Amino acid sequence: QVQLVESGGGLVQAGGSLRLSCAASGRTFTSFAMGWFRQTPGKEREFVAVETWSGGSTYYADSVKGRFTISRDNAKNTVYLQMDSLKPEDTAVYYCAARSPAYSGSYRTTEKYEYWGQGTQVTVSS
Repeated sequence: QVQLVESGGGLVQAGGSLRLSCAASGRTFTSFAMGWFRQTPGKEREFVAVETWSGGSTYYADSVKGRFTISRDNAKNTVYLQMDSLKPEDTAVYYCAARSPAYSGSYRTTEKYEYWGQGTQVTVSS
């Protein structure tokens, strides 16, 4: 059974840092695109960052570019999202997701991501 489990969320002051982890089990995701999305109440889930495959290209939402970094450790089957210079508007539930290389098209939409974690809350206080 494939599972993605996020951890590392919490409460942090503006300007601080957090590192989210997404541990995958049930299969390896080396060839999969691994992405991070976030969602606030009443809003659509929005794209944050993606690594297209292990060691592949990375893309970021404009709102986080230069502050967030996505990476993965294949030995641990884990993806990370390092979040620096956090702002109150970064407050959201953060989800990791995996997309098979069989799919094409934009990585910035939630469709075609077939595996999702349960989410981890990030709260940034001003």
